Amino acid sequence: MPQRISDLSPRVLVPHKSSARGRFRGVQIAVMASGTGTILQSLIEAELPIALVIADRECAALTRAQEAQIATALVERGSFAGDFDRDAYTEQVITSLQTAGIDLVAMAGFGTILGPAIFDAFPDRIINTHPSLLPDFKGWHAVDDALRAGVSETGCTVHIATALVDEGPILAQEALPIYEGETVARLHERIKEIERRLYPMVLRGLVNESKQKSEGSI
Repeated sequence: MPQRISDLSPRVLVPHKSSARGRFRGVQIAVMASGTGTILQSLIEAELPIALVIADRECAALTRAQEAQIATALVERGSFAGDFDRDAYTEQVITSLQTAGIDLVAMAGFGTILGPAIFDAFPDRIINTHPSLLPDFKGWHAVDDALRAGVSETGCTVHIATALVDEGPILAQEALPIYEGETVARLHERIKEIERRLYPMVLRGLVNESKQKSEGSI
């Protein structure tokens, strides 16, 4: 069970030790997104070393990447005729990542669940942000589920992604209170505000620590 935040201030950060720290040497980041790209934008503005943005559909995230002069790859689900072949799709994503020399993958609202091969190709090097205090409220409807459960707080979690959805070692969590009469849309936006600050902070910490370890090994 991850540490809980006793103070409900949305500014409280709870870091967790993780095996991911120190694994990235000459860090090149790929961001995987499917939607408006607001989290991607926060990573761009944090001046992280983003070398590639991958999307599974035409979306605003690709436009944001192109405007920032970041390479993009569109790996469309719709290009797979008939029944969706998750393993074949995942292999295509892996090829795009490896061709670009990617070290670290940051999930930012990517709408396709990938097959287990990607976690073998990038072990402990895929990072995700999720709109709940994991292990509570896993899955796509985490914000709605938190409201339905009547809990007094929720938040966001940055963690290492594994083949099990919304599992994996936790890097950081931040909580915020749920107000009376809160709507799903409003609560989701409040969580996104935290994600747009917390996610870049965690990724920057991983990059900086990796650089320090790399310089120390020379």
